[in-house]
Amino acid sequence: MKFRGRVWKFGDNIDTDAIIPARYLATSDSAALAQHCMEDANPEFIRQMKRGDIILAGENFGCGSSREHAPIAIKAAGISCVVAKSFARIFYRNAFNMGLPIFESSKLWSLAEEGQVIVVDADVGVITIVGSRRKPVEINAIPEFMQELIESGGLISHLAKKYKEMNN
Repeated sequence: MKFRGRVWKFGDNIDTDAIIPARYLATSDSAALAQHCMEDANPEFIRQMKRGDIILAGENFGCGSSREHAPIAIKAAGISCVVAKSFARIFYRNAFNMGLPIFESSKLWSLAEEGQVIVVDADVGVITIVGSRRKPVEINAIPEFMQELIESGGLISHLAKKYKEMNN
């Protein structure tokens, strides 16, 4: 897995209400949720971001409620992956269940600036800041099973694929 995109930087303790405000939770339509992704954290985000961009966050990203709407909104908005110092436990699992690639790096947040382009190479386990002379930053490895979830598009797609394989 390899991702290349422009960085959108957010701080510590970005909760699920900042990712997708509760006032929009009357729907589970991913396209509708995407229109309001990160709206309370950065009102210009959804209008200015481009498909493939990357969210870079501080500690405890995705804290708050256990709603699955948060990773759905991020993925549907076109964010290729999220890199954070750390993730809230329930968001971490929900992200993989929804097929949103996420990576932990304690160092990248202080090195990369908003707007810079980074390359996340999960196969090698490093992130490179494009145009920088800095050495690549290591990322924590994703367990193989969770990589399969991402490659399948999420848990439900993964299970459907496995069921189909078993019955052929």
